[in-house]
Amino acid sequence: MTTQVMEDATTSVVPAIEYGRTIERSLAHRSAISEVFVTDVRSLRPMAVTAGIHLPLTHLYYSDHRQQPKLHDSLLLLEAGRQAAIAGSHTNAGVPAGTMAIVHAFQFSLRNLHALRIGGEPGPPRVDTDFFGKTARHSGRYRKGRLEQRIFMGDVHVADHSMDVLFLKGDENEILRHAQRGTPAPLSSDFTEAPGAVKRVAPELVGRDNPLNVVLTEPEFSADSVTARVAARFDNPALFDHVYDHLPAMTLVEAARQLALLTVGAAGAATSAVSGSGSLCAVGYEGGFERFAELDVPLTATATPVAAGAGQHAIRVRFRQDAQDIAELTVTVADVSHLNGS
Repeated sequence: MTTQVMEDATTSVVPAIEYGRTIERSLAHRSAISEVFVTDVRSLRPMAVTAGIHLPLTHLYYSDHRQQPKLHDSLLLLEAGRQAAIAGSHTNAGVPAGTMAIVHAFQFSLRNLHALRIGGEPGPPRVDTDFFGKTARHSGRYRKGRLEQRIFMGDVHVADHSMDVLFLKGDENEILRHAQRGTPAPLSSDFTEAPGAVKRVAPELVGRDNPLNVVLTEPEFSADSVTARVAARFDNPALFDHVYDHLPAMTLVEAARQLALLTVGAAGAATSAVSGSGSLCAVGYEGGFERFAELDVPLTATATPVAAGAGQHAIRVRFRQDAQDIAELTVTVADVSHLNGS
């Protein structure tokens, strides 16, 4: 095996970035142009790129939050970073078009929240990405990879993201999926939902206004945990931009965020420990994915509070399907009401 190692990040000068249009959608693995958030990808040095990103202000999914003050959505930044990494892997890291990147583990955290207030941005947003990978000796292909990202608003560092991925060709993914299931996997396009067939959690309890964006149903509260079914709407174009044979990782992250907000909000209502759900914001995510989340098998998520830093709440969310743990994520929730006066 040969290893590609990044150069010293301090030796690079950030090149001029274009913000006039988004990149070709196939480079970001998106079907809808409206779901592409990368505007430009430029080389910093071998195995490192910088990318301009566009943060929409009126998006069906990413703008639908009740939290005050209004901040750019953490999952919008995460998705923009993911797209920048995918595009950069094709243009600068030697990953062929058509390769699937399967997320194994990731970490994302916000910082300098004042710079994320909508309407008060300190400068254009960008993502700097360093790639690490090993190529197979005989094929020269990347099998595994890691990326590390820093996200900026102008000169203000607002987020960090790292991700470990497995690279698969299309036929390899089909073999893996069949091996796990024993049968061909159904597609998200095979599913429809009759109006009112599923009673989801009230949007305001998970920080939403639009019921289309609610992904939880049937919550059950106990003294030390909250459990709910994950039931995303397949007609949500942000969560299902194209046809999938599983629930994408970002949908599970959204489910974890909503369950964390529901858990902290319920605890606050009982103990007055937080100032209200309208000021709660998910500011960090960390975890891993062990198996694909199947579309045709009930999926449950259980949230349990764990120790966190001062002024924060950490909620560990475990996903189970067919009596197996398939993923575990920890969501950090903070009260951002203090930013109203900044």
